[in-house]
Amino acid sequence: MKVLVINGPNLGLLGVREPDIYGNTTLADVEKRLQEIADSVNCTLEFLQSNHEGVIVDRLNAILTDEPVDGIVINPAAYTHTSVAITDALRACSKVPAIEVHISNISSRESFRHESLTAPACTGMIAGLGVNGYEWALRALLKILKK
Repeated sequence: MKVLVINGPNLGLLGVREPDIYGNTTLADVEKRLQEIADSVNCTLEFLQSNHEGVIVDRLNAILTDEPVDGIVINPAAYTHTSVAITDALRACSKVPAIEVHISNISSRESFRHESLTAPACTGMIAGLGVNGYEWALRALLKILKK
């Protein structure tokens, strides 16, 4: 099994950027924890963090051609609320289950963050549970893939 973990803009600054909202855990810490879980169930992870929408779209498109994966964990970050391109790319590979993750509760933040364009293209969404949401998203995805 191979799972692609995508993180969008500014998530490379986890642990530094707005720790009152996002906490002190770094993206490297999140990836290390996910890798431990994946290793325990013989799953391969691929990590991608990009501040560039096109890089994310290109990687999602590659799922359909030469770089397939079995599942996706994605935190589109700010692109959640703005990116029709990422939404369309997720829909294009809709046979691959995807779980959307948000560290903060997007429904309790500024009104422009309340709507997720990308969530309808995903199997499910976890929001507001801090960085633990990544672990729960991976575990849920692994259960889906075992069926």
